Amino acid sequence: MTSEIDTRVRETGEQFLPKFGADGLLTGVVVDASTREVLMVAHLDREALDKTRETGLAHFHSRSRGTLWCKGETSGNVLRVQDILVDCDQDALVILAAPAGPACHTGARSCFYRKLGSDGRLEPISG
Repeated sequence: MTSEIDTRVRETGEQFLPKFGADGLLTGVVVDASTREVLMVAHLDREALDKTRETGLAHFHSRSRGTLWCKGETSGNVLRVQDILVDCDQDALVILAAPAGPACHTGARSCFYRKLGSDGRLEPISG
């Protein structure tokens, strides 16, 4: 019975009850607050979520390094968080942000700069 109540509260209530996965992570989709372009996808643990909310800058958990990182901490291309949208079961976030430069480590504006072509090859997205 408790899990039914918890689910109902999480899915329809006003309380923020983030549902981290077994790995301790939530998925965060970063979207440009002005253009609504998807910029990147990353993961947040409790520490990254708390730091993001505290500072207003997007922080994530690096799965490869196992550490906290602030997007743009070395490049200066930070993501200033304007809003955080929470999905129905609170296990994914859409982070609306104002980028201070390219979001992708390759220098591209978005990490999504290619599409899958009909021949199975990756093609650059123009525009």
